[in-house]
Amino acid sequence: MKRADLVAILARDARGSKGAATRALDAFLSGIRDGLRNGGTVTISGFGTFLVTRRAPRGGRHPRTGKAITIPSARVPRFRPSRGLKAAIR
Repeated sequence: MKRADLVAILARDARGSKGAATRALDAFLSGIRDGLRNGGTVTISGFGTFLVTRRAPRGGRHPRTGKAITIPSARVPRFRPSRGLKAAIR
């Protein structure tokens, strides 16, 4: 499912325009992004939790030269689905 498909579903189910659905989706995603950017977690009951974790530095190889390199640590977003979401998928 792509963003446009999600906007169409939101517009249909809310009986609104695609423009309003796009603005609602943008606001929703912006809220999640801001919550994660500030180092917090975003929990949506019945859906799951978005959180930021730190990936440790690790070794790797440069793809062109084959030289060993160190990949630095990084903050990465993660999603942990709720039990209800897992059950709905099964």
